[in-house]
Amino acid sequence: MIGRNHSIVSEFLLLQLLIEPEHQNLFYALFLAMYVTTVLGNLLILVLICLDPRLHTPMYLFLSNLSFSDLCFSSVTMPKLLQDMQSQDPSIPYAGCLTQMYFFLFFGDLESFLLVAMAYDRYVAICFPLHYTAIMGPRLCLSLLVLSWVLTTFHAMLHTLLMARLHFCEDNVIAHFFCDMSALLKLSCSDTRVNELVIFITGGLILVIPFLLIITSYARIVSSTLKVPSARGIRKAFSTCGSHLTVVSLFYGTVIGLYLCPSANNSTVKETVMAMMYTVVTPMLNPFIYSLRNRDMKGALRRVFWRKKTPFSL
Repeated sequence: MIGRNHSIVSEFLLLQLLIEPEHQNLFYALFLAMYVTTVLGNLLILVLICLDPRLHTPMYLFLSNLSFSDLCFSSVTMPKLLQDMQSQDPSIPYAGCLTQMYFFLFFGDLESFLLVAMAYDRYVAICFPLHYTAIMGPRLCLSLLVLSWVLTTFHAMLHTLLMARLHFCEDNVIAHFFCDMSALLKLSCSDTRVNELVIFITGGLILVIPFLLIITSYARIVSSTLKVPSARGIRKAFSTCGSHLTVVSLFYGTVIGLYLCPSANNSTVKETVMAMMYTVVTPMLNPFIYSLRNRDMKGALRRVFWRKKTPFSL
């Protein structure tokens, strides 16, 4: 039963970024450029993988899903942030807030599982090249993708339903630029111990275990490469592992630091910057680190776009 001091919250107010008025347009242009780069980069990868038959391999199947996830993950928060910066109206309806939280969790979790699948794919390709086709068959690839989508759906729905059962008091100002789960829990007038326990337990399954699996996969890749000394092989392995681990560390490091190991000294500005790293920067960097700088993707660019120009140049 809701007490007299409780009121029904119909909307929340998102905390706007602490930016000086004279720098508002500059930061708006910066965030807009980053979002457009994210959208175009990931869309380009999706188009190339769809149109070029040579990219119809397990690695690029996972990569196409990662690009779709990055595109959607960034789109969950960035359009609303850009709108708020222009309109100066940071309000978001209660239902809209829960919807944003659901899709934020969904695509964030999906990225976590896809990074694991991609790390396993690279592990099999480098450590067991002769058995790669047999191991990474269509059935296993499809099973990994279906499992990723099902688990993320369940996890996001679980937290959304647990959040929907809570009551909120008069304070409806969310100390974040999006409907962050932790920020919402701080506003609740209800007992949030169940929510916090579920966050801790599922956080270990969704974040820590995948992170350890990725680190283990790349550690075995490095170990396997060093056993058969080859300058080219070592260079390729370290190039692949180094770039991939940069994104993995950026994504998991900030997420684990914010949600599983929060510090009492974390300021709103620090948390906002950390959130920006995995909601904006990581989806923008992924197309460049995973795809657009490798030989296969450059070849696909030439085949897809130059091939269409050939009939007109004859």
